[in-house]
Amino acid sequence: RRRHTRCGWLSRGLGDVYKRQVRDGVEALEYLFGTGQYASRDVRDFPAVVLLDLKLPKVDGFEVLRRIRADDRTKYIPVVVLTTSDDQRDVVESYRLGANSYVCKPVNFKQFQEAVRHVQFYWLRLNASPPSGESP
Repeated sequence: RRRHTRCGWLSRGLGDVYKRQVRDGVEALEYLFGTGQYASRDVRDFPAVVLLDLKLPKVDGFEVLRRIRADDRTKYIPVVVLTTSDDQRDVVESYRLGANSYVCKPVNFKQFQEAVRHVQFYWLRLNASPPSGESP
């Protein structure tokens, strides 16, 4: 059975939740920074939260996280690492690089959906984040 490695994000919008997924780390960076195939995207419209798998193809999740935190436009976007790895080195490195949360992705799809619902509820309904593009 093929495991899906993806990066995705959730955005708020008048009570709705907009979800976006990309296939690999290169596409995630292109989307976030408005380059490559996303060069025409309005880069002022940032996601409310990034759900990041560490095992992304092409550019891994650690490097995506490094680049998110290194850029003034994206450094305050909450990043939730949502991955199958329960290796403590991955947990420590994720937090060292600036992850806001680390969730081990359940292998069971129904449990995975429930975990995403919990993450969505916390980060989009309960958590207060600075407005997009603004520093705290």
